[in-house]
Amino acid sequence: MVNIALVTGGSGYFGEVLCKQLLARGIHVRMFDLNFPGFSHPNLEFFRGTILDRDAVKQAVSGVTKVFHNAAQNPLAKDLDLFWSVNKDGTQIIAEESAAAGVEKLIYTSSTAVYGTPKLNPITENTKPNPAEDYGRAKLAGENACKNAAKYYGLDIAIVRPRTILGHGRLGTAHILFDWIQRGLDIPVLAGGNNRYQFVHADDLAWACIAASGVKGFTEYNIGAAEFGTMRELLQALIDHAGTQSRIKSIPMWPTIPIANLASKLGLSPLGPFHLLAYGRSTYFDISKAQKELGYAPRYSNSEMIIDTYNWYQANKLCLSEVGASHHKSPVRKQILALIPHALRIIPG
Repeated sequence: MVNIALVTGGSGYFGEVLCKQLLARGIHVRMFDLNFPGFSHPNLEFFRGTILDRDAVKQAVSGVTKVFHNAAQNPLAKDLDLFWSVNKDGTQIIAEESAAAGVEKLIYTSSTAVYGTPKLNPITENTKPNPAEDYGRAKLAGENACKNAAKYYGLDIAIVRPRTILGHGRLGTAHILFDWIQRGLDIPVLAGGNNRYQFVHADDLAWACIAASGVKGFTEYNIGAAEFGTMRELLQALIDHAGTQSRIKSIPMWPTIPIANLASKLGLSPLGPFHLLAYGRSTYFDISKAQKELGYAPRYSNSEMIIDTYNWYQANKLCLSEVGASHHKSPVRKQILALIPHALRIIPG
């Protein structure tokens, strides 16, 4: 019998990275997505469908050993209905049908957004979730759907919560930052940029998800870089690598955040509430549980992964499409954010 790993959202940015790592290990992969894969492989099969279609999900999980559930509406979508229908209801369907099909393990890729803006750092697996906006609330509802499936159906589940993901091919809001830096424009930070902020490289996250799939019994892991510093330090490392004339300019939290939230609500900015909550505040995980139980040893520090991401952008920027199937694999439109570098000129460097 062939062991088959199902990857929902496999055509998305992280889903594709995970599929390739599984294939590299000799595992047969079934990709389940609305969008066609951007690559082919002899051991890759594609099922087209949505996780909201229970019949399609039943077909996708049939004969599967492990399910890696990544399909989600991310914060860039800013669609309240889809946050809940996809991230909560879709996850419930995946969990229920996985249990009915006799799947050995479900690995759910959740989000750091379930913790909101923590009062204390580092965040551990024992930190009580307290999402501060709808994306985080919907992802937490997805976690609860998984826990219910574990409780009522005996489904074996691992919940993996990543920090903000970077890596070669990652665009989304990172595209704006990279564009500004390669053009030598100034970069804003909030309140000095002295907040400690942790990222995770997609390759390290994929490794952790696969390792978690081998753990017996319900478990949770917070996954991030082992080496990281402040937001200002991270941006300066990237500017130094790029060798441009960009400077870091500090802007105040007030009134920046209220104005940015208003622009987001009016559809004038690509940023969502999750981005605005995160950028200027310290947020980082204690990853010791994953290190101890999984042998997790992240290869990339914060600065290494953002440089890796930027280098990919520089090598591929001329062939990037304006709008793609995945928010994280496509550039975003700057909209009102295009005015920020001009506004920063009046702030002393």
